[in-house]
Amino acid sequence: MLYWLTALSDGGDFFNLFRYITFRAGGAFMTALVFGFIFGLPLINVLRRTQGKGQPIRSDGPEGHFVKAGTPTMGGLLIVGALTTSTLLWARWDNPYIWMVLFVTLGFAAIGFADDYAKVSKQKTDGVPGKVRLGLGFAIAAIAALWASYFHPETLQFQLAVPVFKDVLINLSFFFVPFAMIVIVGAANAVNLTDGLDGLAIMPAMIAAGTFGIIAYFVGRVDFADSLGLHYVADSGEILIFCAGLIGGGLGFLWYNAPPAAVFMGDTGSLALGGALGAIAVATKHEIVLAIVGGLFVVEALSVIIQVLYFKRTGKRVFLMAPIHHHYEKKGWAEPQIVIRFWIIALILAMIGLATLKVR
Repeated sequence: MLYWLTALSDGGDFFNLFRYITFRAGGAFMTALVFGFIFGLPLINVLRRTQGKGQPIRSDGPEGHFVKAGTPTMGGLLIVGALTTSTLLWARWDNPYIWMVLFVTLGFAAIGFADDYAKVSKQKTDGVPGKVRLGLGFAIAAIAALWASYFHPETLQFQLAVPVFKDVLINLSFFFVPFAMIVIVGAANAVNLTDGLDGLAIMPAMIAAGTFGIIAYFVGRVDFADSLGLHYVADSGEILIFCAGLIGGGLGFLWYNAPPAAVFMGDTGSLALGGALGAIAVATKHEIVLAIVGGLFVVEALSVIIQVLYFKRTGKRVFLMAPIHHHYEKKGWAEPQIVIRFWIIALILAMIGLATLKVR
């Protein structure tokens, strides 16, 4: 919205700064961060009063989690509120990718909110049925996939870009839509599975958002895209502003989610963050790179899939408990130890993902 202040500029004054995506991204980051600090504590107090016993704790979970009983959930409202407010304030409203990513974020946040509400109101760990959640998620992802495909350059429509090989495009034709749906829904659920320890999911999500903010900025500038051998996606650079808002809102949330957490993000936050990352990857034509940058989320999801399939086949378990962060809890690792080591892994994977931009 503030971009329109450029209409007051003569080309050499303060208002001219609003033309620059990097300036507005900085503004979005600070806006979301301040939003988190201002509304964080009031939101937590409201959630405590309305939820009573807070998020139900799994009876078969790690023993150390029972001390967290009574902690309120739905803290993702703070993240989503901060990044939505900052994005609407600093991004261009005529940019189709901004609205596409916001649509996915708010849509998955709504699914997560319904799931959290069901759990809290019933005081059970089972919320909205999984098939319903998946069905709604795929519906949102289908709209987003078609949305992105419509606005992609004609040469990139329904194409899958392969990292490292700059001239390689795989024509998926109409199969691109179901592929993009799987990317978005898969990312949403992978982040959701990772959200099991205080601060575990939010920092890797912010690292991934920062990485994809850089990618979006590069592919959205014809000079950078040409220099790096990337596929140019006009107008995608504006996504950097959304990513900056996500990082600012994430830091505001982490202030209250750092161990011991005063609030959990819940499915409201984890599904929204994962869906947003998937949508950004689709918009910027870097779906495969998401599997690298978000490799931590991929491993968490795979650990659950492997555990379930192997148990059904043999009656035995590969991991002491899935997702894999619970495996390490069972092995005796302290929660902060697991969280910080997983943060380090997420940062390493992000650097590898960024390296694919240069290695051509």
